Amino acid sequence: MRILIVGEGGRESALAKNLHADSRVTKMFFAKGNATTESLGKNVPESSVVELRNLAIKEQIDLTIVGPEAPLVEGIVDEFRHHGLRIFGAKQRAAHLEGSKAFSKKFMQTYNIKTASAQVVDSYEAAKTCIEKHAYPLVIKASGLAGGKGVVICDTLAEAQATIHDFMIRRIYGDAGIQLVIEEYLEGFEASIIGFSNGSSIFTCIPVKDYKKVSDGDRGANTGGMGSVAPSPQFTQQHQADFEANILKPTLEGLRAELLDFKGFIFFGLMVTKKGCYLLEYNMRMGDPETQVILPLMENKLLDVIEDCLDGKEVELKFSDKKAVCLVMCSGGYPRNIETGFEIHGLDQVKQSEVLFAGAAQRADKVVTTGGRVLCLVATGATYEEAREKVYKDAIPVNFDYAFYREDIAKF
Repeated sequence: MRILIVGEGGRESALAKNLHADSRVTKMFFAKGNATTESLGKNVPESSVVELRNLAIKEQIDLTIVGPEAPLVEGIVDEFRHHGLRIFGAKQRAAHLEGSKAFSKKFMQTYNIKTASAQVVDSYEAAKTCIEKHAYPLVIKASGLAGGKGVVICDTLAEAQATIHDFMIRRIYGDAGIQLVIEEYLEGFEASIIGFSNGSSIFTCIPVKDYKKVSDGDRGANTGGMGSVAPSPQFTQQHQADFEANILKPTLEGLRAELLDFKGFIFFGLMVTKKGCYLLEYNMRMGDPETQVILPLMENKLLDVIEDCLDGKEVELKFSDKKAVCLVMCSGGYPRNIETGFEIHGLDQVKQSEVLFAGAAQRADKVVTTGGRVLCLVATGATYEEAREKVYKDAIPVNFDYAFYREDIAKF
């Protein structure tokens, strides 16, 4: 099989490494890829939906897997299928469940999916009125795509005022902040559940704990993810049953009712409170860095799962009872202003972890930083402590200018 993977982060590196180990895969292309994917296949510059479609036709691609959200929202799946190309991902209408938080919140409310109460506002004046009447703390979300960073928890009115000004007036996330979702704050712990859809059913993976805040102790700005652990040590069988009854089941009913059926990934971002599981958001893709800890524990062949889903077949996902830990190493200043182009040293001294590059590229005989989240170190073990010890020991020799990472991933 000839496979095209769209994306360039740690998630795409994890997908690539998994598929590279499958003897049926003979050639892989990556748009645009990174330092990991360059060693596994061919990185290509194509980025637009039309360019990628033409590439798939020219290279006789048998299967395309979409990593990031933007191409899905732009309609890459619809375009590929129109031309008879096999692709795994949500269609454009279904992708709006991630592309518009306002759309997804209305969907949740319409189909009685357990979620926080919220108000959608379309103007700066409406937002000001809403936050003046709201109880604190509250959560303000940019409705559009903001790279996982467009969510702010505000403890005071002053913080809320600054946030809506940043989103709607300064446009720090561009058009993503034209419309806002202002919702009640839920107290608890977060969990991520990723599923594979075959068009009529959703088959879920083990729950993952993701570390979104930039600093130890879950402090600081939101990021795309500073690390992850699977399975989540906090998520119980009771939580799973609650999720299936009050979130998964009505989601499936809503997808059918709205004709939003698709064959691809779906991500449920959960907040688990004393009153049970609440849905925070949908992503119509695999999470990053959740993918990095799910795939090492999945006993099914990823290619089999995707092919079966595309054929509308039932799937039984199986996972080992080991634990997996992912540590993300970042560029100084992330998630805000960063400098790139620094050589990464010490990679040859990593002994027990898998290195998955994200914001890094091969330049001649060097690997240099190109983004905020530079690389992931992933390890498994019989216990969380064993896996954690491996990634932190391997992080010591790896260095580049202004590198940093959280010290408390998988520290329970």
